[in-house]
Amino acid sequence: MDAKQALTDLTEISSQIRSAVLIELDGVVAASTLEGERAQQMAHAASELLAAAERTRPGLGPGTLCQLEIATLEGSVFIVRDHGRLIAATTGPEPTVGLVFYDLKSCLRNAHEGKPTAPAAKRAVRAEREPGESAREQPDVPPASSASAGKPVTDEAEPEPGAKGPRRRRAEKDDAAS
Repeated sequence: MDAKQALTDLTEISSQIRSAVLIELDGVVAASTLEGERAQQMAHAASELLAAAERTRPGLGPGTLCQLEIATLEGSVFIVRDHGRLIAATTGPEPTVGLVFYDLKSCLRNAHEGKPTAPAAKRAVRAEREPGESAREQPDVPPASSASAGKPVTDEAEPEPGAKGPRRRRAEKDDAAS
């Protein structure tokens, strides 16, 4: 997927993003929700903010910081660096920080890897989350193996040979009590 499509998908799935710009390693704007000179200005400002944040922390060298949030009363600026690219985005006040970072990282990954996204599926995963639940995608459930096919499901797992399972422990307790 190209950078423009990745940003389009980002704005479809994240209602919190007001503007975004995807920046290549050399500082060139790969895609933006802003027009012309405003996109270049935002890209330059994001690069400068990231560099300034790296200078304020002893031990961090250029290119080591991977994400940054700057919060103001009017909204936030988010910057994420991954795969040699940057993405910068603005939001309104009090965004869901973890979710915004997750969406920006996904956008960078999609633009880098060229993998298609499924915005409707991502919205469905978000809708199922409880408040305060992690913004990470839910793991896939592995298919049932052929070894377990046809076996009845029980509440109590059978211990492996030689292991002290629930039944063996009960027998040992009974022996100790007598």
